[in-house]
Amino acid sequence: MLVATCTALIVAGGRGRRFGGPLPKQYALLGARPVLSHTLAALRAAPGIGRMRVVIAPGDELHYQASAAGFDLPAPVLGGSSRQQSVLNGLEALVPESPDLVAIHDAARPFVRPIDIAACLEAVAMAGVDGAILGVPLLDTLKRVEEGGIVSETLPRRDLWRAQTPQVFRFAALLKAHRAAAALAGTEVTALTDDAAVAERAGLRIVMVPGSEDNRKITTAEDLQQLSTMETRAALGFDVHGFAPGRAVVLGGISIPHSQSLSGHSDADVALHALTDAVLGAIGAGDIGTHFPPSDPQWRGLSSDRFLRHAVRLLAERGGRIVHLDLTLICEAPHIGPHRQAMTDSIARIAGIGSDRVSVKATTTEGLGFTGRREGIAAQAVATIETPKR
Repeated sequence: MLVATCTALIVAGGRGRRFGGPLPKQYALLGARPVLSHTLAALRAAPGIGRMRVVIAPGDELHYQASAAGFDLPAPVLGGSSRQQSVLNGLEALVPESPDLVAIHDAARPFVRPIDIAACLEAVAMAGVDGAILGVPLLDTLKRVEEGGIVSETLPRRDLWRAQTPQVFRFAALLKAHRAAAALAGTEVTALTDDAAVAERAGLRIVMVPGSEDNRKITTAEDLQQLSTMETRAALGFDVHGFAPGRAVVLGGISIPHSQSLSGHSDADVALHALTDAVLGAIGAGDIGTHFPPSDPQWRGLSSDRFLRHAVRLLAERGGRIVHLDLTLICEAPHIGPHRQAMTDSIARIAGIGSDRVSVKATTTEGLGFTGRREGIAAQAVATIETPKR
């Protein structure tokens, strides 16, 4: 089965006149980093996003370089005089790679959740669907107001949603729709306020995917101030498993040949167990036994990647994200060095983050204790996260 490729196209060419200030909002500082840097990190953490490309305004190259430092991205695409033209320029730049899917995302939405991006990708995979967009149901009462501020009508809000990004489409279909829209003029162009409007005009079938209120767009300086309420947390996880007869141990989601296996209720992946406890601890959600009791037979022999994915999902549902995962394995054998990169990549894939946000180390106890006697393996992990202040 072929896996669809998806490239994220981040639109960062706007000037944000309502925002004010010396810099466009996408380059303003949110905490210690530009807003765009936070947005890129959120998209990189999303499973299914293979590549990223940013569209910027001419003259913003230095601001872009500061925001994209460390992400190893291709050169930015220069935008046009309108959002529609900027997106088209970005799509044209993607033609050589022609991804199956493209996710259009506003640079000023830095707290989109990886779990919601994944839901959009899953929705587009359905037969007969050309696109999927994030949104939230409209809950406020709507009034039509005429000249002079006179309320003339209450509008029904049933079936009304506020659209968000990312908006995910089949690449070829959206490119064709944007090329057709480029020929429009006047009010026809101004009516195309997002990519879903462009797709709708072309007759594409789009589905709405429930998003989160956390995925709000920065429009004013007050918005940025409200969003500057994230806090950093860190927590420690520890686990140990003894050896049992076998031919391999599972560590960090990969199987390593060895003269013994590890004994446990699940697959006894001591590395993922420690990491899971660290993430759960950082959000105050108990420990691995709280969520997957060893007394429950349904977890017997289960692959431990499910445990870590569960903890990451709980974090995402709280509007948080993983900043870094640090793992130390304590054992005399097997030798971890040859498998370090494979473990790093596996943990990053399970957690939905870049490999540069995972550290795997190993040490021994110099022959002391149960690990020194080769009776088992211990692991300790530290999870550093960002989460909204409560």
